[in-house]
Amino acid sequence: MSRAAMTDRKSRKPLPLLCLIAACAVLTACGGGQDDGAEQRSSSAGLPKGRIDAGERQANAKGAATGQSCIDCHGADGNEPLDPTYPKLGGQYADYLGHALQQYRNGNREHALMANQAQDLNDQQIADLAAYFASRPAQIRDLQGAH
Repeated sequence: MSRAAMTDRKSRKPLPLLCLIAACAVLTACGGGQDDGAEQRSSSAGLPKGRIDAGERQANAKGAATGQSCIDCHGADGNEPLDPTYPKLGGQYADYLGHALQQYRNGNREHALMANQAQDLNDQQIADLAAYFASRPAQIRDLQGAH
C-alpha cells in the first residue's frame, strides 16, 4: 500500500460509523420498548392486538341492543351488505375499521344502527372485529359514478 493511501485512510473520520451508531441510539430511545406483559397496540387506533378467531365469533354474535350480528348486515366475509349503502368491510385496514367502531361507540360518528351495535363493545372486541374483517378477502371498489 502506498504511503499516500495510508495517510488518506488515517485522516478519514469514522463519520459513517458514528452516524449509524447515533441512528441506532435514536431508534432505540424512540422505540418505546415493550415491557413484559404489556399489550401490543395498533398504530393509529390505539387498540389492543386483534384476534381473528375471536373477531369471527363476535361478528356472528347477536348484539343485545339490536338483536343483529355484524354478518346480518355486512355478510359473512363483510362483502355482501344487506343494503347497497352499507359498506363492504372485508379487506379493509384493521386500524380503519377499529377507528370507525370507536367513533360509533363514542358518538363521534352517527348511524342509528351502528351506534347501538358499537355502544357496548370494549376495545378488545373492537380490535377483534377489525382483525377478522381485515383478514377477509377484499372486494372494495371505487364508487365514483355509482350514482
